[in-house]
Amino acid sequence: MIELGHFAAFLALAAALAQGLFGLRGERRLAALAAYAGFGVMTLSFVTLIIAFARSDFSVALVANNSHTLKPMLYKIAGAWGNHEGSMALWCLVTIGFGAAGALWMRTGRDLFEARALGVQGLLAVGSLAYLLFASSPYLRLDPAPFQGAGLNPLLQDPALSIHPPMLYLGYVGYSFVFALAAAGMMEARIDAVWAREARRWSLAAFIPLTLGIALGSYWAYYELGWGGWWFWDPVENASLMPWLIGAALLHSVVVTEKREGFAAWSALLAVLAFLFSIMGAFLVRSGILTSV
Repeated sequence: MIELGHFAAFLALAAALAQGLFGLRGERRLAALAAYAGFGVMTLSFVTLIIAFARSDFSVALVANNSHTLKPMLYKIAGAWGNHEGSMALWCLVTIGFGAAGALWMRTGRDLFEARALGVQGLLAVGSLAYLLFASSPYLRLDPAPFQGAGLNPLLQDPALSIHPPMLYLGYVGYSFVFALAAAGMMEARIDAVWAREARRWSLAAFIPLTLGIALGSYWAYYELGWGGWWFWDPVENASLMPWLIGAALLHSVVVTEKREGFAAWSALLAVLAFLFSIMGAFLVRSGILTSV
């Protein structure tokens, strides 16, 4: 089963590359089809990981290192993204998912602009998938397979922490599509009211889950770690706060751009910075440079 997921991830890489090439050539329809195909096969790939955790398939290294037969099903499934490799697979799925959502719901009336946005998003997905497949693969087998797994970190066995990482990633990666919109707008040199309306919609789609993810993490830290407050200015907390602050500024800026076409340069800059700080935050935390609990 895990080999099917591995193969599906390579298909997702091919689809993302096609999406990037078709999009930058201005072929919106073909880029959209590639985005849908990529989302389908990457969903299949991630589902195979979840099935491996649900079935306690300890022949998969990721499952053996992050699960246990006695764990409740919720925490078995959460183990799929409660580690570096699994979280990267989730990152790739969400990146491709935002590309497919953009192909479905972008409404600017500018086919070239939309195609270029899909193209940039496709290339971002290529980078994420290449890292997943060649540097951080969750699809590795163990031979011989152990009889029992190491289990998930006890501190992470919490309902709030089961939802917290997916919400954070929806927020972090959501800004990738806002970045793609900014890149496409700058290619056309048209950061105007139409662009701002679209950027506002997708900024809000990223800001809401990011806010929820930060709130869930703060709630968990309050009662699980006993910090005595909702916010402790922990380095990991601050890594998620920076894109949130920039995202809040972006939402205010694009409203001015949409209503009066002011702050156009600021809106484009904030769209780029929101995603860059999201990548930086994820890298600092997942690389181990910043550590918390």
